[in-house]
Amino acid sequence: MQEIEKKLSNPESWQDPEQFTAELKEKSDLNNWIEKLESLQTSKANLEEWVEIAAEEPTQEVLQALWEQYTDLSHQLNRIELTTLLSAPEDKNDAIIEIHPGAGGTEAQDWAEMLFRMYKHWAEENSCTLRLLDYLPGEETGIKSVTLGIEGLYTYGLLKGEKGIHRLIRISPFDASGRRHTSFASVDVYPDVNNEIDIEVREQDIRVDVFRSSGPGGQSVNTTSSAIRITHLPTGIIAQCQNEKSQHRNRETAFKILRARLYQIELEKQIQDKQKDYEAKSTISWGSQIRTYTLHPHRLVKDHRTNSEESNVDKILDGQLDELIRQYLLFLHEQKEN
Repeated sequence: MQEIEKKLSNPESWQDPEQFTAELKEKSDLNNWIEKLESLQTSKANLEEWVEIAAEEPTQEVLQALWEQYTDLSHQLNRIELTTLLSAPEDKNDAIIEIHPGAGGTEAQDWAEMLFRMYKHWAEENSCTLRLLDYLPGEETGIKSVTLGIEGLYTYGLLKGEKGIHRLIRISPFDASGRRHTSFASVDVYPDVNNEIDIEVREQDIRVDVFRSSGPGGQSVNTTSSAIRITHLPTGIIAQCQNEKSQHRNRETAFKILRARLYQIELEKQIQDKQKDYEAKSTISWGSQIRTYTLHPHRLVKDHRTNSEESNVDKILDGQLDELIRQYLLFLHEQKEN
């Protein structure tokens, strides 16, 4: 930390501010860790005080306060434990998430929106910043696609296990006969590499299309040709952004998404039993899901990779994913050990 401070405090060094991008991020990450540890120490001290108070005055109010302090400390310890399982260099990066409904029209689009809300609540619960990068609403309800950025230390490492097909089983609210339906949606998670890692995107390898926005944002957005779609010709990857009024901002964001997806492909080429490239992604259908959310005839969330289960489905859909994340990271750790 002292070396970084010394380097950043040199006025002559700031003639080229871009060279300090990595140092500034490292400083921010270290400050984040310091804040977490200080908060942990404060919570521990508060818990010890409440234990002493409860020993002398075990009233309902005191015991309730003691329980809340214990819960807060446990949550902080669990989060620190999770980060100790993250060792890949990209794990500490921000995350970019894309959600697409499978076949099934309104039913699947509504399920995709439920997943969007789940990750939004997770971001809020963990004091992360959420940015809506691209949003295409469904024709009746739900969404056709959504791309969001979640900014926070180790966000990608914690959410990388969400990548895959998510299945929902429920009594459809859109079926007048009250029949049970199964819906699918795909979730892709990429590390936001920013400018830290060199990802070459040649001009001759891309096609840039400009079109009018069809997403939310008001009439002024929809009447201007500010939306950007970038197609990477060698891979067929398409990245787009239409949420900003500025064409320039949308172009920057679309390139950010494209670079993140290209980097993710390079990561996956190095991991055994992973997808070889983006085009080989599993079909959004039966047999390929990583997790099933059952609302009828019983209520259960099951992760098919770790076999972990959670009966409180509402808690999961409200963004409380820590235990599922923990089980997946332990699963990855065991695989590496073997």
